[in-house]
Amino acid sequence: MVDFLVTDVSNMTASPMYLYGVTQAIMLLVVANGAPVLTNKVLGKRWACSIDNGLELCDGHRLFGNTKTWRGLCSAILSTALLAILSGTELLTGVIFGILAMSGDLLASFIKRRMACAESSRFRGLDTVPESLLPILLLKESLALNLIDIILIVVVFFLIEELISPVLYRLHIRKRPY
Repeated sequence: MVDFLVTDVSNMTASPMYLYGVTQAIMLLVVANGAPVLTNKVLGKRWACSIDNGLELCDGHRLFGNTKTWRGLCSAILSTALLAILSGTELLTGVIFGILAMSGDLLASFIKRRMACAESSRFRGLDTVPESLLPILLLKESLALNLIDIILIVVVFFLIEELISPVLYRLHIRKRPY
């Protein structure tokens, strides 16, 4: 753990290989996050079976909600696997990345439901941090990332979500501007 916190600044140059790992992680996050949205746009309600199967917990709220579907989960995993192959990363890394990103997204939805937030409601930070932090923390060695990279990736992914979501809404790809 201490090795992870100690950052060797001498290795942090603007070399193509250094930028490649950070860029690749950001692209994997964008694909994992965007695949369910695009799949929903293309397929509508077809095959949209919720992951929690309508399960309500004792607090009266759904476990995750209707918008978290097996179709979205599978599209995220398949898309990150395909991007991993195309970018020269191992297939398994892409699959695990997709699983971890969607696990972070499910965790955020679980927390939001416990806080009685409506489905698909906005909660800055919670909407992006778990789904970005979980895969890059657990795959930091596979992606050759250090602490500064991880912080940069989380911040850039947050900014991408903040800037791109309103555009996707105006293009009628997203249902909400966030």
